[in-house]
Amino acid sequence: MTTPLLNVILASLILVVLQVIVAIPWLVAFDGRPFKKWATDATVLSYLAGGTVVGAVVLGWYLRQVGELTELERYGRYFGALFHLQLILDFIILAPRAILLVWPKGGAVAISALRESLRQPMFWLIFALATLLIIVSTFIPYFTLGDDYKLMKQVGFDAVMLFSALFGLLTASISVNEEIEGRTAITVISKPVSRRQFFIGKYLGILLACWAMTMLLGWVLTWALHFKPRFDPLDDAIDPMPMEVAKWMAPKVDWLVPTTEGSAFARGMGTWLGETTAHHIGLFRVFGQVMIMLAICTALATRVQFIVNLVICLGIFLVGNLSPIMVHVTQKPENEGNPALQLVSFIAQLFNAVFPALDSFDMGPAIIRDTPLATSSFIGFVTMVMTYTVLYTAVAILSGLLLFEDRDLA
Repeated sequence: MTTPLLNVILASLILVVLQVIVAIPWLVAFDGRPFKKWATDATVLSYLAGGTVVGAVVLGWYLRQVGELTELERYGRYFGALFHLQLILDFIILAPRAILLVWPKGGAVAISALRESLRQPMFWLIFALATLLIIVSTFIPYFTLGDDYKLMKQVGFDAVMLFSALFGLLTASISVNEEIEGRTAITVISKPVSRRQFFIGKYLGILLACWAMTMLLGWVLTWALHFKPRFDPLDDAIDPMPMEVAKWMAPKVDWLVPTTEGSAFARGMGTWLGETTAHHIGLFRVFGQVMIMLAICTALATRVQFIVNLVICLGIFLVGNLSPIMVHVTQKPENEGNPALQLVSFIAQLFNAVFPALDSFDMGPAIIRDTPLATSSFIGFVTMVMTYTVLYTAVAILSGLLLFEDRDLA
């Protein structure tokens, strides 16, 4: 039975209102006026209300024209992807302002660092290269006899981590060191902004830019993982965790929208949001590595030049990933009694204790496994990894503050 057009339009109004609500922050930022003046402008509000009603009528008419529920779910996925992209823009706009409210002086430095990072052509160049790699990884064969999807997913998460970390390290090593060497840091610190506020604000601003790139690449990765099975239809592309989260979230969105057509459209939207939520749990895990490496790089940038900083960070990255493997290999029972291996084992354990355990951020074991990993168990593990990340990052930040405290800026 076909739903009356007026009912479909009312259901569409709920969906359009959701899109308008999440669009308000970046519309205000684009307009440039303070929110209070923007929200009390009758002209702006009339245009916004009129556009919302027109959008609801157009969407409702379109839902009635399509009719087929499978097609409506597919278009709902596109609608959900647009909703997700607007949430990313909202975070980029609102997060630094939230920091500014809590921490005015340091937040001002963070906002400046974020804007400087996002305006750099390097940000968009690295983002474009990472996007290209993720897209290409969707088409190339991996010759894994049925596990191409899993390997492509691991390549995608590694690409997101590596390119976000690369941008963060390049920006921190150049920006912080140039401001100190170019004496511009003296002007900032005399505002008055303390050295602590300048250093931590710089770190937070660049970190927010790295997370913005991670979220944008995560959006691209979700699309790539959605289309991958369509290019390899014989591959076993069952992904339990996104399916589990999507199965939980889709009915929640479906419940908000009445009518048969609107519910089908909303289910597609909920499916996208469920899948991308599951993927973002993994993105949180790999982003922990970016947080640690960026903290180390920012601390070193107060003392060493750009090239030296990158070489040291590369060494820490390699040692942090290889030392757990060295510890595992040298502690095998068959290697006991070998003096040379005992020395290697001692050095490996020393490196493993001092340097960050970067192998904890590898998504490979969670993706390439025979038994599906429960979502609750994975969230618990990611929580422990992020706790370790915060502690190690705090140590690196404190070390950087000590290095910066007695640095001569004159």
